[in-house]
Amino acid sequence: MPKGTAATLTALVLAAGQGKRMRSATIKLLHPLWGRPMVAWTLDSVQALAPDRLLVVIGYQADAMRLALDNEDIHWDAVVQDAPRGTGHAVMCARPHLPGTGGDLLILNGDLPLLTEDTLRSFLAAHRAAGATLSVLSTELEDPSGYGRMVRSGGSLVRIVEDRDTTVEERAVKEINCGVYLVQAPALMAALDDLGTDNTQGEYYLTDVVANLVGSGKTVQAVLHPDAAEVLGVNDRRELAAAAAILSARKNRALMMAGVTLLDPARTYIDPRTEIGPDTVIYPDVWIEGTSVLGTGCTVRPNVHLTDVRVGDRVTLKNHCVIEQSEIGDEAQVGPFAHLRPGTYLSRQVKVGNFVETKKTSMGEGSKASHLSYLGDAQVGRDVNVGAGTITCNYDGRKKHVTILEDGVFIGSDTQLVAPVRVGKGAYVGAGSTITEDVPAGALALTRTPQKNIDGWVKRKKKQQDEES
Repeated sequence: MPKGTAATLTALVLAAGQGKRMRSATIKLLHPLWGRPMVAWTLDSVQALAPDRLLVVIGYQADAMRLALDNEDIHWDAVVQDAPRGTGHAVMCARPHLPGTGGDLLILNGDLPLLTEDTLRSFLAAHRAAGATLSVLSTELEDPSGYGRMVRSGGSLVRIVEDRDTTVEERAVKEINCGVYLVQAPALMAALDDLGTDNTQGEYYLTDVVANLVGSGKTVQAVLHPDAAEVLGVNDRRELAAAAAILSARKNRALMMAGVTLLDPARTYIDPRTEIGPDTVIYPDVWIEGTSVLGTGCTVRPNVHLTDVRVGDRVTLKNHCVIEQSEIGDEAQVGPFAHLRPGTYLSRQVKVGNFVETKKTSMGEGSKASHLSYLGDAQVGRDVNVGAGTITCNYDGRKKHVTILEDGVFIGSDTQLVAPVRVGKGAYVGAGSTITEDVPAGALALTRTPQKNIDGWVKRKKKQQDEES
């Protein structure tokens, strides 16, 4: 179905349940999957269809659900289900918000994070091509235990039976309900009136609409999906881990097809939202999370952990770096064992080396901090050399203060820069200094205690020790 027809579509995502099999104080759909609530992945695929309206039924921990989804780039409206009385009841709660005439309604469970936009588009196209009143997405499992069974007669779907309500014969059916429906809205409104609670759970089953519409002579079909892994819900932590692995594997395959080298894909963990340019090489045991972007021709060595970073072209990230919410310019080098904390900005050809930590710090083109330093709340200009053991003393016990190192500054090793302080353009600071005042441009600042040499001290000390022994 062309994208332009999506305006006639309303989507309803069922997200009111607790999810007891998670054995958690947190509602199932808010459990994180690659840094986002599980339900957000489902909503992404639905939103990609550009529905006229996206409704989400919430209930258990409704406030937490609102807060979580409001932090996502998802345009949705809430429908509240105060009491958990089944999927049919959830749709009844949405009734005042649903179109009374015309249009299709997409209804699906919120625990389908692996469901893709392509699958939903194909499902919508099959529904409309058949002129169906109701279409249900199905798949086949060798062990269908726990799932509703698709019961057919003469090849046509006639009803869906929940697992607890199956007969011995129905229990042998391998085709199961995936919890994704497309239905003509007016027909659904009429069918909702006939739903009852005559079942083992005493709930209103949305699946009972199938038999109702078949009995009314409507066209009802099951659309069989060949990839069961994509369309199965996540109900416990084992399945959540499996979903995370599948999302990661999908991303890794796509990256390799786009020209990224993953030396060991099974040991490389890349968030599906990450973008990486061609000719970048990723070593094993790398974690890349969030909406990170890496350019072309980069090298990321083992045990690097990136979260929400922007990395330019031809950047080298050496072993055991942790980089969060930072930006790194072209041809920069970081690590090994460097920690770039949020708010770090490195211009092109900057070098940040062994055991260097930065926070809310910018470094201009060509500057270096190669060893054992802490740069916090610092503004470092171009071609600055920060010697080993340099520390910006940015915290006075109450407030953070800024250190400014202008272009061409040279900071000797083991220097403490007590902020707020400015070192002017081209100035030098001698090793071992504690700088508490601004340094003028082109000056040398030196605060060492004068060296004192005591001639013959070792000989006298040794003689004293010999006499005492």
